[in-house]
Amino acid sequence: MSDVCSVDLRGKGFRRHTDGTGSVGSVHVGPDGTAVYGAADLGSSKQDFVARNAVLRRLDGPGVALTDAETDHLACAPVIGGDGAVVAAFEVRGDTVVRDLTADRVLLEGHVGVTALAAGGDVVVAVAGTREAYSELFVGRSSETLTQRTDFARHLTGTAAPIETEELDATSGDGYPVHGWLVRPTTKPRRKAGHPVILMIHGGPYAQYSGNLFDEAQVLAGAGYAVVMGNPRGGSGYGAAHGRAVKEAIGTVDVADLTALLDHALTPPGLDGSRLGAMGGSYGGLMTTWLVGHTDRFTAAISERAVNAWDSFAGTSDIGWFFADEYAGAFQHEQSPLTWADRITTPTLVIHSERDFRCPLEQGQRLFARLRKNGVPSKLLVFPGEGHELSRSGQPRHRLQRFEHILDWWAEHLR
Repeated sequence: MSDVCSVDLRGKGFRRHTDGTGSVGSVHVGPDGTAVYGAADLGSSKQDFVARNAVLRRLDGPGVALTDAETDHLACAPVIGGDGAVVAAFEVRGDTVVRDLTADRVLLEGHVGVTALAAGGDVVVAVAGTREAYSELFVGRSSETLTQRTDFARHLTGTAAPIETEELDATSGDGYPVHGWLVRPTTKPRRKAGHPVILMIHGGPYAQYSGNLFDEAQVLAGAGYAVVMGNPRGGSGYGAAHGRAVKEAIGTVDVADLTALLDHALTPPGLDGSRLGAMGGSYGGLMTTWLVGHTDRFTAAISERAVNAWDSFAGTSDIGWFFADEYAGAFQHEQSPLTWADRITTPTLVIHSERDFRCPLEQGQRLFARLRKNGVPSKLLVFPGEGHELSRSGQPRHRLQRFEHILDWWAEHLR
């Protein structure tokens, strides 16, 4: 639990602005003195953070919520313009919507993924990825729609031109809708049956994939693999209830959703359902290890920076001891992929980083040791000096080497 407090410049006049019943994650102050904070309700346990969206509130208007705890998940930090307008970006079905909360006006929507906002005077700037670009600047006044003002991706031509994504809408076994995307290679498949397929699973789990330009999917599709990726229950962008569906239920509805999405993607011709790969990082790595421990459907797998065992994770991860309690609760043994590792026969590449403090190296080492002991074709790839964010912000040479090893693994098992 945490509060917003203030003192004057003399260190006097201490005042507590919140009532100690929530967790304050941020405070933002505008040029005109407008102050906004974000606080999440942590439930009766006072530590239940699972899919609990921070609600933005004004300091000068206590009790007045600017956002909704169920539907509004912030994509990045909000900003306050010189005119006092509060502008925020929210994840929605794989995309992002930017809203002026003061005027209740949409400033940017569509196939964009906003990663940062800035404001100066009454001008708002958003950094956003699109279907064709990793990051562009969208600019406008807080009273008007933001428009794209840069074209940094103009050099992406010829063989580097982005491969288009196809939107997928599937139905899970219990009738629940599952949303995702297919990135299909533009080259002719090597075999008559079609392109091999890789199911890619995002981390978090309270995060979302997007149909916008994504280097992981582009590299794989460019190498001749069809990529299926989506947002099963547990992820963000579809409401808090969607995200909380895996609380103490990991390996149930999330697996059902991923399976339904994959089956749906394989329905049209051109994709080879007999050559399937599964890969993911962090929670996606957990899901990958889980899948190959419960089915022989996949030809090969890559489990990266994964949570494989809740028992040791709870004592070593920098995310906090309560993470495992809230996500797996009393079912930490049953919902640990390592519990089912003796069932794995699928060739598996385990990737981890030496200085990963979020999902410590021992999580990958324990899995690899079990696989080798059981005679499963497997490899362990460890990157020295890197952390949990290797694939996103690691050293360029390591990011390149990572892709090379991934492509070598898929070429060995899926070609």
